[in-house]
Amino acid sequence: MNHTDEPKLTAREKATVAVLVLRMAKRGLADPDRHGHGTVDLTDLERKVERVIDGARKREERAAESTQ
Repeated sequence: MNHTDEPKLTAREKATVAVLVLRMAKRGLADPDRHGHGTVDLTDLERKVERVIDGARKREERAAESTQ
């Protein structure tokens, strides 16, 4: 993954992502088959993280356009 393409997150965005990652970890711990391949579906939380990151990208694009 190339980190130069990642947007700069605000404090609120960082906190939101952190909460979502903690929820993923909690689900992983609650998985009865956590010693195997795992059976917990995390796609909803992963989509929420992507949405936060996409919002940060759009915010940066709008800021770049307004400075030109």
